[in-house]
Formats: sequence, structure tokens, C-alpha cells
Amino acid sequence: MTALTDNRNTPQSIGDNRIGKAAAGVLIFAGAIVMRTAAGLLTKGQTAAGLVAVGRADDRVDNRLGSDGDMDVPFNPGLFRYANSAGADEITAAEIGTLAFVVDDQTVAKTDGTGTRSRAGFIDNVDAQGVWVRFDEALTNAG
Repeated sequence: MTALTDNRNTPQSIGDNRIGKAAAGVLIFAGAIVMRTAAGLLTKGQTAAGLVAVGRADDRVDNRLGSDGDMDVPFNPGLFRYANSAGADEITAAEIGTLAFVVDDQTVAKTDGTGTRSRAGFIDNVDAQGVWVRFDEALTNAG
């Protein structure tokens, strides 16, 4: 492609609404942690290596009988509160600003479980109801 010689109407994405393709055999509930696979597909939050959390699911998506990419998953990056792990993996205020790791589609932990868990995002706050995590795929990958 050559350089511009006139004005260009460049498309813009406004807001945080995102859509990605669902992995085969997955059921993602509205409100769940959504993760991207190495193949670029979306799946529910789970203990697994090689994934990265991208945000919160906006709708329930049932692709249990479908193939890779058969369904769209609407999701949002941003700041969301999820359940805190317990015991040695419980996140405290001391971890604010560090990475959290995904346990399941609604729980985050302080550690990567000796390499078995993928990154969720950065811990923003901790309260009695759970952990506030900042979901930003690019930032999390860079962290």
C-alpha cells in the first residue's frame, strides 16, 4: 500500500465492547472470566497454562456442540471483582499492583500454582467480597 495523498476516514472502535470467536466445546456464562487461547479463540476462565484473561463475558455463550469459531463471545476488558482464593493463594492488600492468576471462571489467586495457572490481570483492590482485577490483555501480556 502506498502513503496517503488525501484525507482518510479511518475506522475507530469506541468503548470497551469486544467480540471474539469461541473455542470448540465451551460454555461461557455471562459474568465469567474470559480467556484467550494460543490459537486466538476465547474460552472460560480455568486453571491452565498458556492462556491469558481478556475480560468479563457479557452474555452466556454455549458452544459445547460447536467447532472452533462457530460462535461469537461478547466481552469487556476493564475492572471487575471476582472471588478470592483461600489459604496460601489468598490475595491480600499487599498484592495490589501485582498480577493475579486464574483459578476458574470466577476465582483468582496470588500465585501461578507452580506454572499451572495463567495470568488474569493486575490486582487493583481487595475487599470483603473479593478481588478487583484490571483486565487488559496487552498490559497483562507485557507484565
